[in-house]
Amino acid sequence: MGGETDLSILLKTMKPILNDGIYSFHCVESLNSIKIPLGEIVMFFGEREAITLIVSEQTANKYNLSRENSFSWITLSVHSSLEAVGLTAAFSTALAKVNISCNVVSGYYHDHIFVAYSDTEGAMSELNRFTV
Repeated sequence: MGGETDLSILLKTMKPILNDGIYSFHCVESLNSIKIPLGEIVMFFGEREAITLIVSEQTANKYNLSRENSFSWITLSVHSSLEAVGLTAAFSTALAKVNISCNVVSGYYHDHIFVAYSDTEGAMSELNRFTV
């Protein structure tokens, strides 16, 4: 499977990267109903009730998706294993201690954290405390 599993190494080398832009979450019944090309969708996840989309502000505006939220997207650059234990707990606890909510999506190579746009600076500061 690959990727790092040692929590101490993960925390020291996670190197958070702030992606440019503002992002929002949306709920749709089907991908066909919105007609957004897959290349313009940052992430999507099928749930029992509907499909959750994460798109950029530009995409939301282009396809007239009502924006109820504005998030920053932070990527942890370390290649974490999907079997790693404790990484999400460590950074989410650190963010919670400074009253920052985070929404986490794990990809094959990296963990992605979405925080309220207004909390961007505080989140980056907290996440950078872990790195060497």
